[in-house]
Amino acid sequence: MNRLILILPLVGFLALSGLLYSGIGKDPSVLPSALIDRPAPDFAVPELLEPTRTVGKADWLGKPYLLNVWASWCGACQIEHQVITDIAQSGVVPVYGLNWKDERSEALRWLDHFGNPYAAIAHDPENEVGIDFGVYGAPETFLIDAQGHVRFKHVGPLTEKILNEQIIPILNEVGGG
Repeated sequence: MNRLILILPLVGFLALSGLLYSGIGKDPSVLPSALIDRPAPDFAVPELLEPTRTVGKADWLGKPYLLNVWASWCGACQIEHQVITDIAQSGVVPVYGLNWKDERSEALRWLDHFGNPYAAIAHDPENEVGIDFGVYGAPETFLIDAQGHVRFKHVGPLTEKILNEQIIPILNEVGGG
């Protein structure tokens, strides 16, 4: 019995060490998505700026686009906002917004303050679209090809480096860059 009491902490320590070691060198912003190379979920929800009009996947088919998940309460969304604006203004790829788990009035106030880079904004206050896309939190950005397949997902603020090293090569591959 005394041996068991001495061995148990050692076994626990080794198990915990193995678990921690397995995470070394992994990028915590990379969350796998079951949607990669699969059709993006179909959706049609109110447009943030014109709530009587619906927007969704069917409206955006025909050329590659970025779908940027954002919210007014999201501090990291402010960090990436200039990059999103620069992408939209460059014309390299259209950028659509998914305003996620947000009050419409707050989202409109945020856009008024920071500017609106989006070609259109789907409003998802109840997380119906977010669930289908597997959204963990804002910001998240999806690259969707002309046929409506998810080609790339990034969790966290988008940067010029991610744009140049990951998104542009995929756009070139799918004929959109």
